[in-house]
Order: sequence, then C-alpha cells, then structure tokens
Amino acid sequence: MGLRLKIEGNETINLRETSIMTVEFGADIPHDSNARSTDLGSTVLITGKILAAVDGEAADDTSKIARWALVPAENADCYRNVLIEVINASQVVRQITLPNAFVIDYKEDFSDEAGTGVFTLLIKQKKDKMISLKFEGGFGGE
Repeated sequence: MGLRLKIEGNETINLRETSIMTVEFGADIPHDSNARSTDLGSTVLITGKILAAVDGEAADDTSKIARWALVPAENADCYRNVLIEVINASQVVRQITLPNAFVIDYKEDFSDEAGTGVFTLLIKQKKDKMISLKFEGGFGGE
C-alpha cells in the first residue's frame, strides 16, 4: 500500500509513496456533546521521510511544507488544497481532499540511527468550509 500527498497553493508540493509513511484522518467532535454537534472539525496527521537527493534526482518537497507551516494567518496562502491518495495494487482505494487546509503543527526530526529525517505534519480543514471536505472510496470497481 502506498500513500501520495499533493498540496496546491502558491506552489505545488508533491510527495510520493517513497516519502509518506502514515496518514491518520480524524473527525473532531466535542466529547462533551449530548447530541450530534454542529461544531465539527477534521484533522489529518501525516508522517513521512525526509529524503536526500540521490543520483542527480531532486530532493523531496518537504522543505516546501516547512515553509508553508510558517505562512502567517494574514496571508491567504496559509490555506491550501490538500489531496491524499491511498494506493493499493495501482488502484486508488481512498481519496481525501481538504480544499481549505491549514497547518496546525509541523516537526522535523533527524537522528544518526534512522539515516533520514522524519517529518510530522498536522493539518486541519477550515471549520466554515467543512462541507467542501471530500472523503471518497470505492474506486476501481470495488
């Protein structure tokens, strides 16, 4: 199974199956609610490898994610379109689209033991645009 990440804004960020390790999708619903709440949110936690350039290939786009994390709220580019695809046997199994995502948290961790760096990106869909979030499946004749 593979995971792909595409982020579009003032620049495009593409991370392929070799970079993305995990994606965790969550629906944020207040735990103190006694009925279905209208205060709904959604977060996605993405972890992946920071890959160095090898054999003349360009390095991955993780530095662009770090720069996106630093875009201030006053700049419209802090909200970007994020597309996540889960691939199995060359078929898209799940496709998640957050058209107004913003960064909640971004971290990079480097160690001698791993040999590469690891990044963690936590994004959230803008609350007043939750209706635009798409969580799709059933592709390829499932």
